[in-house]
Amino acid sequence: MIEADVVLGFLWFCISAYAVLAGADFGAGVWDLVAGGTRNGLRQRRHIAATIGPVWEANHVWIIFALVILWTGFPSVFAAISTTLYIPITLVAFGIIIRGSSFALRNAAPQLALKRLFSPGFALASLMTPFFLGTIAGAIASGRIPAGIARGNVLSSWTGPTSLLGGVLAASGCAYLAAVYLCLDARRNHDDELVEVFRRRALYAGLVCTAVVLAGIDVLRLDAPRLYAGLLGRGLLLLVTSAVLSASSLILLGRRRFALTRALAIGSVVTVLWAWAVAQFPDLLVGSATIAQTASPRSTMVALIIAIAVGGVLVFPSLGLLFWMVRLPQRAAAPEAAP
Repeated sequence: MIEADVVLGFLWFCISAYAVLAGADFGAGVWDLVAGGTRNGLRQRRHIAATIGPVWEANHVWIIFALVILWTGFPSVFAAISTTLYIPITLVAFGIIIRGSSFALRNAAPQLALKRLFSPGFALASLMTPFFLGTIAGAIASGRIPAGIARGNVLSSWTGPTSLLGGVLAASGCAYLAAVYLCLDARRNHDDELVEVFRRRALYAGLVCTAVVLAGIDVLRLDAPRLYAGLLGRGLLLLVTSAVLSASSLILLGRRRFALTRALAIGSVVTVLWAWAVAQFPDLLVGSATIAQTASPRSTMVALIIAIAVGGVLVFPSLGLLFWMVRLPQRAAAPEAAP
């Protein structure tokens, strides 16, 4: 059914947008965690808060879109994932809530002691959330989610080698994206000191991502053989493209070409996500549920496509205007932030 493929394309577009936009916001929180003490870290935390401040809530629209599309277009898949993976899903929800409330309360707190109280919640939740999102992705990719309600193991389904690999890769990838964005923002603000701080951190994070990916090759071969075979088959071109873009972004980062680095870093994340999608196609749940088996009736899919199109007409220009106004990742004003 062509409508199901169109809906799945929208779903993966939303996941990709969430990874490169909200992912960078999560990564900024990771760098907040290691910014330093009260005085040494103040400038960095102000820069981070100014960078993500205008858009951090807006970026969550993509995960909302993805969830609505999944439960409407592929309800049995949504049921299987949500009932087997309810523990990491709950941890992700708590992470998003704790992170958002801590960030808002820290910037609004009138006293330094209160800012210090809320800062660890923001930083630790920023690290925790992408990690558990990665474990969810790893559980799906490794075929540990069987079709049906609550048929998978609620613990081993998301604590296997592929899930742990996915969690570490998600957290380190978010940190890399964020550092690259923060470099460009600092350059626009003519703050050479912060440019060098975040450039070094971006290089470290990029090298960590590379090491995790290389170590993960054997993990996928042994723990997720169907995905491994798909990546070396249908998904190989996208996988190679992602590797080339990632290596090029690190080279350009070393040469301080931050705008191009950001574009290539985004491209590397998007292409690896689509490599996963192509490698797993047509399975939504590896080995137990295909697109054709789980798609909603044609009438539902047609209505969903119309709703997505109407929503896109309203949402996409609004988000585009928001990013243009603040010159992503440039921010007009830096709210007060402290450790």
